[in-house]
Formats: sequence, C-alpha cells, structure tokens
Amino acid sequence: MSEIGYIRVSSIGQNDDRQLEGVVLDKIFREKISGKSIKRPELEKCLDYIREGDTLHVHSMDRLARNLKDLQNIVDDLTGAGVTVNFHKENLVFGGKADAMSKLLLQVMGAFAEFERSLIKERQLEGIAAAKKKGKHLGRSPSLSEKQQSEAVSMIESGKSKTKVAKHFQISRSTLYNLLKQNAIKSDLKS
Repeated sequence: MSEIGYIRVSSIGQNDDRQLEGVVLDKIFREKISGKSIKRPELEKCLDYIREGDTLHVHSMDRLARNLKDLQNIVDDLTGAGVTVNFHKENLVFGGKADAMSKLLLQVMGAFAEFERSLIKERQLEGIAAAKKKGKHLGRSPSLSEKQQSEAVSMIESGKSKTKVAKHFQISRSTLYNLLKQNAIKSDLKS
C-alpha cells in the first residue's frame, strides 16, 4: 500500500510547492499543464502506476479533473479498482464502496469547483475587455518599435536579404516574416 501524490499547476510559471505540503508520499507525479487539456501525461502515468490498496492524494478536485464528468469517471475508476482518493482542500476521502452520500458529495463539490473555474474565466475575460477598452496593450511587447518596423520594411523593399535584415535588428526570420505580413495587410487596408 503506497501513498501516491498527483500535483498539477496550469502553467510553467506557477509554483506547486503548497500542494500536498506536509503529506508523506511514496511517489509524486507532477504536471505543469492546463486542466482543460485532454492529454495529461503525468496523470496517465499516475493512473497506470497506482494499485489496489494505494491512496491517491490530490490537493483539490480541480487539480485532478477537467470537469465534473471527468472527475466522476476518474474517481469511479480508481475506487472501483480498490484505490482510495483523498482530496485535501475539500477534506473528502473516497474509497471502497461508493455509497449514495459519497457520490452526492463528489457531484456537488465537483460542480462547485467547475462553477468556480467558470467564474474565474468569466472575470478574466471581463478584465481583458476592460483593459482593451482603456487602450492597454495586452500580451508581449513588440520586438521592434514602429520606427524600426518601418526601417526593416524599407530595407527589404530596397533589396536587402531578409536574413541580413533579421540579423541587423537581432530578431528571428519568423518575426520578420510576421512583420512583413502585417505590413502587407495594413497596405491592403489603405488602398
């Protein structure tokens, strides 16, 4: 009987140190991938590894599943194989025989987690829309200033090779091609 941990964060920049902190585990599967992704290689490895009598520890329901249906399927498969599933944030443990109350709790808590994710996504989209309305630039800053962009286009139009122009501005050729494509679109709009 092993104590197995599954830890997931949505992006590379996020820190997973707080998940399952202080829980003594025999093996940990760590994943840095969006929960909505269908392919979760570490989760698949974890599910292949875990055996009857083991306990799977997960920080919270939303770390394990993409949605309520996914959560139910994973928990049902695990408990059906004799694995105990422990969700630490919700303080819920599922294992052995699935009684009606356990199933209800799983569905209700899973539905709340899914609803919470939807609200977060909605607020995020509202924040992005508000920022755009105020004229704030979102995303990565352009590699070249407007002046440099014009200069690069002029250099190409005067016959300089794209490779030399990219090296001159210390940008990749793909960045240069995107710039030329955007410039062509702007030219088409003006005419």
